[in-house]
Amino acid sequence: MALRILVADDHHVVRAGLRRLLESKTGWQVCAEANNGREAARKAGELKPDVAVLDIGMPLLNGVEATRQIRKLSPKTEVLILTMHDSEELIQEVLAAGARGYILKDDADRNLLAAVDALRRHKPYLSSRVSGIFSKTALSSSDEDESARRRLTPREREIVQLLAEGKSNKEIANVLNISVKTAATHRANIMLKLNFHSITELVSYAVRNHIIQG
Repeated sequence: MALRILVADDHHVVRAGLRRLLESKTGWQVCAEANNGREAARKAGELKPDVAVLDIGMPLLNGVEATRQIRKLSPKTEVLILTMHDSEELIQEVLAAGARGYILKDDADRNLLAAVDALRRHKPYLSSRVSGIFSKTALSSSDEDESARRRLTPREREIVQLLAEGKSNKEIANVLNISVKTAATHRANIMLKLNFHSITELVSYAVRNHIIQG
């Protein structure tokens, strides 16, 4: 029986390269591709792939939030995160969201097949470089950022990303299929919780916490 894999990255060239590498393994097939986190979660819910390979920095919904949604929509799908970021804090957050594997993009040619093979057997996989980083104690974000992020609901974290990407209340309402009034209420609650007075502060927070790419 073929191993069915979903690949999500907002760059077509990266997705094509991942597909070639993954399908070089006999019996493995990429059953779907996605160019943003929201599409990845939707397709995972519909297709129930065995493994989802996600870029951390996707538009509309980042890899961490996409992982949370995929694990709810398709609990048997194992998630592997690909990223340029190597902070311990981000690794902890990704694993807490339900991902079982985490490798750096520039190590993908060496580690991708081994990582997917481990996840296929429901085993965790951290590349050696990531394991080394994870063993260190220093965290990159402030305690204030950490506690604030814990206070935000999953829906509010989605809206933080959309606001930081420059979306208006109307655009957010369309993406999330909610009313403009509800989007505005969420926005006001987020600004209150984080004690921010401008979108500039929110964008800075989103970049600092890898919610969007800097």
